[in-house]
Amino acid sequence: MALKVKAVERLLKFDKETAGKYRYVLKPEMYSSLSQAKVIKEAALRSGVSQGVMQACWDAAGEVIKAWATEGHSVALPGLGTMRFGIRAKSVDDVNKVKAGLIKSRRIIFTPAVELKEELANTAIQITCYDRNGEEVKRVTSSDPGTVEDPENENGSSENGATENGSSENGSSENGGSQNQATTYALTITKSGTGTSSVKNDSEETINSGDSLASGANVYIAVTPAQGQIPTAVLNGESVSLSENDGEYVGTFQMPAQASSLVINSGSVSGGNADQN
Repeated sequence: MALKVKAVERLLKFDKETAGKYRYVLKPEMYSSLSQAKVIKEAALRSGVSQGVMQACWDAAGEVIKAWATEGHSVALPGLGTMRFGIRAKSVDDVNKVKAGLIKSRRIIFTPAVELKEELANTAIQITCYDRNGEEVKRVTSSDPGTVEDPENENGSSENGATENGSSENGSSENGGSQNQATTYALTITKSGTGTSSVKNDSEETINSGDSLASGANVYIAVTPAQGQIPTAVLNGESVSLSENDGEYVGTFQMPAQASSLVINSGSVSGGNADQN
């Protein structure tokens, strides 16, 4: 049994050092999404109970987990770990500034059980390499140490989730939690206009509004504006330089050490509404 990863040779467009060069980018292979009905059917076969009984137990467990988690409890998920709710919020230096508006987002935090982490750590990873033409050129089994990220500590988060300055219950500072773990910050992305735009990371994976990024992480913007329009990108009130290349405007910046807001206007606004993506 092994996890499958593919390494695809892609032409990078954004990074100044690698722009115009091909690099192999690793991504986990996407498996099909298993339906609830299939999971219940398989669980019924393995447990020896009927699908009707399994469905009733599944529904009841889901309701209990939802009810207790929303009351603030950390709820056990049998064989998997625990689930709880948390928040991402700003920190302030004055109690009079404390208000609900400091909360940036609500989170669902899953903490895997030790047994699940050990299973993942011991599972081999098979990497299949594809060249720029889509041809398979190599297969290799990863020799990584099997390190599994800890969702409780990976970003210096506090008991209820990371704050804007990365403070945590164990006293980690704005410069990041422990020595081995990077502090991450939420990036809110607002898009407007009738053109198209994308925001990606070094691996050319899409960054969505609300995603957390490490301070200093490279963020790449690509905009195809509405005809005759010049797009703009603004990060925390300051313009991000966009350069035009055959009708596409590209730019890059490094994630600040704070929760940040990126506003992209790809041209004339249709209906005056902006959507978050």
